[in-house]
Amino acid sequence: HVQLVESGGGSVQAGGSLRLSCEISGYIMSSYCYGWFRQAPSKEREGVALIHNDGRISYPDSVKGRFTISRDSTKNTLYLQMNSLKPEDTAMYYCAADWCWPDASAADLTNRGQGTQVTVS
Repeated sequence: HVQLVESGGGSVQAGGSLRLSCEISGYIMSSYCYGWFRQAPSKEREGVALIHNDGRISYPDSVKGRFTISRDSTKNTLYLQMNSLKPEDTAMYYCAADWCWPDASAADLTNRGQGTQVTVS
């Protein structure tokens, strides 16, 4: 199965930026969807970026224009560039991969890493 290892989290002031990375290894499927979701304490899992298997990229309104997902296939790495961070972006961020439906969210993907904490103050 696919293995995912996130890095790049940390603490940042509001308005700052962070770039998360996710190293992908194991059984890598080119037809998978790849994405990021987050979960804050006592809140539901929220998908924040998704690359569909047809290359289409989707974001929820809460991060659109601030977050950018990208994938470097040569390095088997997924990235999440986060700009103009807000305190409400504070959460554990997870990289995820799986088959997905066209209307899926990254929160629907079942293979995930261990997460990396992002704290915005």
